[in-house]
Amino acid sequence: MTELLKVHGSQNSFFLLDQANLAVPLTDPEMQKLARTLTDRETGLLGGADGLLVTDANHPQMRVINADGSEASMCGNGLRTVARYLSEKTGKDQFKVKTMYANLEVRKADNLAENVPAFGVEISPVSFKKESLPFDNLDTDHLLNTELPQLVPGWRFTALSVPNPHLVVFIKEEELDSPKLGELGQYLNGDNPYFPDGVNVNYVVVKGDSQIFVKTFERGVGFTNACGTGMSASSLVFALLNPDLGHFEKEISVYNPGGMVKTILHKNDDGAYWIELVGNATFTHEIEIPEEQLHSAELDFDQIKTRDTYEQESYLNFVEGLKK
Repeated sequence: MTELLKVHGSQNSFFLLDQANLAVPLTDPEMQKLARTLTDRETGLLGGADGLLVTDANHPQMRVINADGSEASMCGNGLRTVARYLSEKTGKDQFKVKTMYANLEVRKADNLAENVPAFGVEISPVSFKKESLPFDNLDTDHLLNTELPQLVPGWRFTALSVPNPHLVVFIKEEELDSPKLGELGQYLNGDNPYFPDGVNVNYVVVKGDSQIFVKTFERGVGFTNACGTGMSASSLVFALLNPDLGHFEKEISVYNPGGMVKTILHKNDDGAYWIELVGNATFTHEIEIPEEQLHSAELDFDQIKTRDTYEQESYLNFVEGLKK
């Protein structure tokens, strides 16, 4: 039997697999098939999830397989849970984790509340170059608070990679329930002339000094409870466009449909930006599953054992406290 974890950061949920626990590591096609099977919201395990996180405790790393089987370059919410898992395995409170494009610093942070563990993770590299997303056919090489009437008249868009590709648009709170949000997200992640590889779309509402709300249509997933890189990208754009409200080297509270995180913006001497994302790293279930089911991605629920950690109850109490 092999142990999996069901985990979440801001209720952006995943299954976490450690390849070091397997007699034979999963191949890429096996990982893709397993992700699609486990995460299915109707037929998957424990109500499905947003993706599959794959790590290796012997060589600290993280790969992110989306629910549709595609691979994301990074996931801030997922990285927090991987950081916690590796911290508990190694006994280290600060170390680096290898991701697709960078080795990122992670650290154990103070609990957000009782039984709500938290970790801080580095989000980088940051780029505003269109090639890093990429995008085209928008009559510009740089999107920073730019009107794009071909997308939505009246809205202004900023594009950046962190390193996942993100589009950030500030809207009014009453627009959060508009069907335009889902329609634009689906359009830009389907066959379209502007973002050939798709793009995460972040809808941001300014709540006040050092406070924003972010709702993300995530590439390969759809609307999620939260997107760590999306909240990080949105925080940076918030500060660049609203320097009187968004501040560097000071915590920004980022609310989302799944809860709240903190971001801290940094600018290096060479002008490069990076963001620290601090938030929960919750383990909701421990799962015992035969290794052959992981390789075949054919689930026999009679042979799978799950144990509730009861951490979710503590997290939901934390979220309820935010509302008060």
